[in-house]
Amino acid sequence: MRKVKFRFSRKAFAYPYMIFLLLFVVVPLVIVLINAFLGDDGKLTFDNFIEFFSDASGGLTVLGNSLIIGLVTTLICLVIGYPVAYFLAKYHASSKIFVLLFILPMWVNFLIRTLSTKAIFMALDIKLGMGTIMFGMVYNYLPYMILPLHTTLVSIDHSYIEAAEDLGADRFTVLWKTVLPLSLSGIVSGVTMTFIPAISTFAISEILSSSKIFLFGDSINMYFSKATNSLGVGSVMSFVMLIIVIIANVLMSLTEKKEEVKSAL
Repeated sequence: MRKVKFRFSRKAFAYPYMIFLLLFVVVPLVIVLINAFLGDDGKLTFDNFIEFFSDASGGLTVLGNSLIIGLVTTLICLVIGYPVAYFLAKYHASSKIFVLLFILPMWVNFLIRTLSTKAIFMALDIKLGMGTIMFGMVYNYLPYMILPLHTTLVSIDHSYIEAAEDLGADRFTVLWKTVLPLSLSGIVSGVTMTFIPAISTFAISEILSSSKIFLFGDSINMYFSKATNSLGVGSVMSFVMLIIVIIANVLMSLTEKKEEVKSAL
């Protein structure tokens, strides 16, 4: 028999990562997909899908509310994050400490940050509700909008801006006609990194509303909890969330590719 020699190459470093993805990403997704089509008796059925899409379950209403909150959160983060990223990029040489200040909160677990935010609201006697949820969402996901925007704005060739100014464009025109189109890839990345976790979150809404307001992630957690123990419906909701995430990523990727083609032309 011929002996197969194992060559220690760069590909060998990828094997542990592939095994990790297989065990902790692919296998759980397959289990979720199987449970979505299994009934309580262990037989194949579409009852879980019927229950989710029925008006009685309220699943579609919760999904719609989560999508709206995710869009509003993303929009607020973009409105706040773009000027901040533009300022940090404009004074990049002297603003490294400010960039570090935006990164520091990401080093702390988001549950700890959210619990601390709740403690501040309670100390200020602010009523927990939709307003506090929106604040917590923006607070937690704003760095994910600023960082890709800052990276893109820093990498813009300054000669384009100088050329626009030489042609008589004022500051607003330079920003609107030159900087904004060139930073569209950063906007797409920031929107993707903010919107996807915002629509699937559950801890932020649960903590900052004292479990009074349920979003889609809260509903999935509830169906998988021991109290409800409805793996079928929870798996359907997880499957629907996975489809939404895939669609969002595909749309963002197509938008980014179109802009790259336009800039190349």
